[in-house]
Amino acid sequence: MRALVAAPNAPGRIEIREVPEPEPAADQAVVEVHAASLNRGECAALRDADEGWRPGWDLAGLVVRAAADGTGPGDGSRVVGWVSGGAWAERAAVRTDHLAAIPDSLSFETAATLPVAGLTAVGVLSVTGNLLGRSVAITGASGGVGRFAVQLAHMAGAHVTAIVGRPERGEGLGDLGADEISVGFAPEGEPFDLIAESVGGDSLTAAVARVAPQGVIVTFGNSSGEPANLDPRTFYRKGSPTMLGYFVTYELLEGRIGSSRLAALAELVAEGRLVSQIDLVVPWTEAASAIEALLERRVNGKAVLLLDERPAS
Repeated sequence: MRALVAAPNAPGRIEIREVPEPEPAADQAVVEVHAASLNRGECAALRDADEGWRPGWDLAGLVVRAAADGTGPGDGSRVVGWVSGGAWAERAAVRTDHLAAIPDSLSFETAATLPVAGLTAVGVLSVTGNLLGRSVAITGASGGVGRFAVQLAHMAGAHVTAIVGRPERGEGLGDLGADEISVGFAPEGEPFDLIAESVGGDSLTAAVARVAPQGVIVTFGNSSGEPANLDPRTFYRKGSPTMLGYFVTYELLEGRIGSSRLAALAELVAEGRLVSQIDLVVPWTEAASAIEALLERRVNGKAVLLLDERPAS
């Protein structure tokens, strides 16, 4: 079968090659991949990846071989799933606890955007419990995780402040549920009960200054690539705030998040209650251009690869 693999000497450091067919474990189904979405982490990793490395976490398609242990969706099921690598391929073996059936009304390209971005948003917002009436700040709000987080926090009854890097990246966030849109994260201002922080650097420094006395900062990314300059006194003198790390890959591999929440996200999107904003859809033969666009922050929302000669829905 064919797959996208790291190729340091190829344009975009990636190319399609022949690779072995997946050999599923008993608790894995083999999925024929119709669509795969891009995430910043895997795209950034390509810059230094060894020859032959297989990127790809998010996928959607059809089960062509159900799991041998009888778990998960059966043959022919339309599914969305997550793998720890190798999703950008014609077929992939997926753990059934990382796989969920999707409604017929949900397209493969839309479903493929849900695993990493959607589950990260769900996990980050879940750490403080009930958000009704709470003030929530979301940095990097124009990205895939950010757009899901804005909507989910709004659904939960929070007052949502979406923080973006440039004015144009804030367009449309009000329609998704943001009560306020801020360009940049100033260290001065009203405190927040929950700060979902993915930018790092000065943004994380500002989060420490803006968290409420018993609030929570959840850090789950560092898109700036910069270190944060923190004075611990700014944090602990507030009272008893908390800072937590959230890494969706760890949560998935440990079995703390997976199929049930993935299925719930798919239902919300199919019902029109949650919007997956896809800004770029290209055939997987053009993966290099999509990766470049994502890393250069020219994508608002999600970017999706469609596999050759396969229908999109």
